[in-house]
Amino acid sequence: MNRDLAHGTVVRLLPSTWRGEEGRALYGGSPIRMLFLRPAAVDLLGDGELVVDSPQSARLARLLLDRGLAEIAWAPPRLTDSDVTVVIPVKDRADALARLLRALPGLRVIVVDDGSADPVATKEVAARAGADLLRHEESRGPATARNTGLRAVRTELVAFVDSDVVPHEGWLDPLLVQLGDPAVGVVAPRIRALEHGAARGRVERYEAVRSSLDLGGAAATVVPGGKVPYVPSACLVGRTLVLGAGFDETMLVGEDVDLIWRTVQRGWLVRYVPEAQVAHEHRVAAAGWLGRKAFYGTSAAPLAMRHHDAVAPVVAGPLTLAVGLAMLVQRPWAFGVGAGVGAVVVAGTARKMRQSARPWAVAGRLVPYGLAASAQQCAAAMNRHWWPVMIPAAVMSRRVRRAWVAAALVEGLVDWSRTRPELDPLTYTALRRLDDLAYGAGLWWGALQHSTTAPLRPALVRPERPGRLRRGPERPAEGRDLRWPGTWRRGTGTHRR
Repeated sequence: MNRDLAHGTVVRLLPSTWRGEEGRALYGGSPIRMLFLRPAAVDLLGDGELVVDSPQSARLARLLLDRGLAEIAWAPPRLTDSDVTVVIPVKDRADALARLLRALPGLRVIVVDDGSADPVATKEVAARAGADLLRHEESRGPATARNTGLRAVRTELVAFVDSDVVPHEGWLDPLLVQLGDPAVGVVAPRIRALEHGAARGRVERYEAVRSSLDLGGAAATVVPGGKVPYVPSACLVGRTLVLGAGFDETMLVGEDVDLIWRTVQRGWLVRYVPEAQVAHEHRVAAAGWLGRKAFYGTSAAPLAMRHHDAVAPVVAGPLTLAVGLAMLVQRPWAFGVGAGVGAVVVAGTARKMRQSARPWAVAGRLVPYGLAASAQQCAAAMNRHWWPVMIPAAVMSRRVRRAWVAAALVEGLVDWSRTRPELDPLTYTALRRLDDLAYGAGLWWGALQHSTTAPLRPALVRPERPGRLRRGPERPAEGRDLRWPGTWRRGTGTHRR
């Protein structure tokens, strides 16, 4: 794989990357790490942006991009709209298909009719737009339909776009910019709710800020367990050669997550680019909404059987175990244990930060992040993944009941304050809990169907030891980094789905 950035490429730190100690310390990325730069690298980075114009700047840019601390701000134009073929899988949605095709002027398009009951309508819509049409006589599922289109693509890039999506104007350009990094194999835009202009119901207002498809406004490198652990196939763009044979056709749900994780495992970068935006027609009828959430939940079992700890509901490091113990036991000694574990983690982290001028101050600054991440993991697992177990536990134990109710309310209210939806706090929290109940029900049903407990088991990890970076193309000698055990890590790549 050629990972060399073109001369003149501009790389900038992500807004989510924290910078301290006069620019020497960088905190962020996926997974979250603390990176210490050497003085020469600090000078090259300047105010947070650098131009690739020398071997040194190229190595530093590669390091920052690979760690998920930066993104490409500009790259010499190489890929254009003519290098992209759009593949649209569709079944019995002729009107939606026509709406989508109107938003794709000038692009090469392949429509794959996956066994529509009225193939004539689909054929006429595709013909009016000048799109190529392929057809399955019987429905074989979206993964197979996308793969059928993928095999017909002759361009360097392929864009998968579902028929219920409407791209915003200029949606493709920011994605092509990130593909200016030759190490990037797949990019994906932000998927917002489609605006209808009419009064929106409660579920529609909830989905506008908490959709499983909308991964937020912060750009990120996509990795299992990261801030953005997956991107949905409703809209994504990839290098045709990187995607290879495409989606696993045996998977009826979660095939997009599986594809992204396999791409990452093969050494390619996947980037989430919220600057590029498309709209999606969310399901907002209560029954359809809950059914879709449960359907998403069934993906956890086959994903866990393929990708193991990437789907764990909780990554149980020392802080997470201590926070969970304090939440459930609610005894002074449990809080004392938690405080002791926190102190040990801070002390160990400070000792590892030999490059820091103020190791204890930096380590102490990380504590709130670790505690918040640990509490969020525990609360999410109780309400989303383990609620069938929590019911009998709450009946038998007043402390468990109190912890569960508090977790359900506090997590919902904190999320409401973060997203600021057009809903009052209690309504939003109630819908959030219904979302969790539906997803959890699907998760348990999928686990039973596959006879596995894999998506229900926590992943037990030990704190990482910070290793010295080896010189070479994969780990250039511009800095030293370490993974802090208390930092944020999502428990499962599909926990929002």
